[in-house]
Amino acid sequence: MSLLIRNLINLDREQSFSEQSLLMAGQKLKQALLPILGLLGFLLMWSIAANNVTTSLGKFPGPGAVITQFDNLYQEHVSERDKELAFYERQHKRNADRIAKDPNYVPKVRAYTGKETFLDQILTSLKTVLSGFILAAIIAIPLGIAIGLSHTLNQAINPIIQVFKPVSPLAWLPLVTMLVSALYVSDDPFFSKSFVNSLITVTLCCVWPMVINTSVGVASINQDWVNVSQVLRLPALTHVRKIVLPASIPAIFTGMRMSLGIAWMVLIAAEMLAQNPGLGKFVWDEFQNGSSQSLSRIMAAVIVIGLIGFLLDRAMLQLQRWLSWDKASAKR
Repeated sequence: MSLLIRNLINLDREQSFSEQSLLMAGQKLKQALLPILGLLGFLLMWSIAANNVTTSLGKFPGPGAVITQFDNLYQEHVSERDKELAFYERQHKRNADRIAKDPNYVPKVRAYTGKETFLDQILTSLKTVLSGFILAAIIAIPLGIAIGLSHTLNQAINPIIQVFKPVSPLAWLPLVTMLVSALYVSDDPFFSKSFVNSLITVTLCCVWPMVINTSVGVASINQDWVNVSQVLRLPALTHVRKIVLPASIPAIFTGMRMSLGIAWMVLIAAEMLAQNPGLGKFVWDEFQNGSSQSLSRIMAAVIVIGLIGFLLDRAMLQLQRWLSWDKASAKR
């Protein structure tokens, strides 16, 4: 009798486990299918809307036209790289012939000055936004820690932050351009002025969210941890390194993620406004071009801008998961 009861209990457990497994499998399938269904629905609505919208340049581009442009843009990049390679090969052959005739000849190599391709513009924008973001982090995180630790410093600097925080970085762009033109004077500059202008603009939009979130995170540290540090009489730098930084990492990364997203949006707008090299300039040039393919090329750029913004946010989130002790703060 006891054996029968034991078998019935085991059978019930196996059935429960099987039901739980099916339920988990169903949930995972649902999580995988819903984004796909959402994407398919978006593409369907996009196709229908595109067929019913006519602009001065023709039909609004649908998914098929945009996919075609991705291939065209890549082929243009390959063609431009082939031209660059042929350009340097011609120089190399010309210099080799000159040296053969005159061993004392000092060869000269001119830089290739062909147009930037779509992929080149992507790399330019990424280099600019990451450089500005890193520079802002170097400035903002130490400043935020200092403000969070010192009530006096907080009272002194907070009004300045509150005044300049709402100012659009694009409003700074004319001033930044004038200052860079006046101060960054060199016959052979290491960085181009357009890069420095965009870099400073990105830095200005990144600083404020990082300063505010870092200072709030530092000021909100568990008082028990601060008391332990005081009991152990930790030096100031050790206190910051062992207590403050680990405890405030979730808040710091929240500010960094916000800053990076804002920086990417601001950079594209700044490149359009100032005609600095990058994806923003590509979009504006295509708009000014006004060809039959301009709209589909602009739409391709818009999709790439969105995907890069998404990937930058995911990369920052993954970095937070690696470095933060609070894994719950880095779930999404």
